[in-house]
Amino acid sequence: MADLLDQLRRKHEPLLRRIFHFYWRFVRGMTLGVRAVVLDADNRVFLVRHSYVSGWYLPGGGVDVGETMDEAMRRELKEEGDIDVTGEVALHGIFLNSHVSRRDHVAVYIVRHYRQDRLPKPNREIIECGFFAVANLPEGTTQGTRRRIAEILDGKPQIATWR
Repeated sequence: MADLLDQLRRKHEPLLRRIFHFYWRFVRGMTLGVRAVVLDADNRVFLVRHSYVSGWYLPGGGVDVGETMDEAMRRELKEEGDIDVTGEVALHGIFLNSHVSRRDHVAVYIVRHYRQDRLPKPNREIIECGFFAVANLPEGTTQGTRRRIAEILDGKPQIATWR
């Protein structure tokens, strides 16, 4: 069953992205999202796998009208990973996500102080999640996700675009 869902998601993912961004074009002049690099004490990174796109991603999502980027990041971490931020976070950077849309930007935060009582059970949005060693990221971890992790943990140069 999981294989069938993966096949359907891969087949329809480009169409779903176009539909969402067509809608957002009229609702918002520019789209703004947040992602978080959540690191545990062993520098393992928290990743999620969505039901509607293929691959493994940093947790995050869109910033709602009237919401700060910090508030959106905290909300998304709670929704996607049952993670409560308990200390200071650092803004890693803001990136143009031009492979999605020329108007899409993503703010990336670094989170080291948090509480997570349990890994959430799969749901309609997040079908899998967990902490992974950087040297052993799951197959399908997206290039942008890998690049942000390398910038933060390996000191790779930061670039202005998501990819």
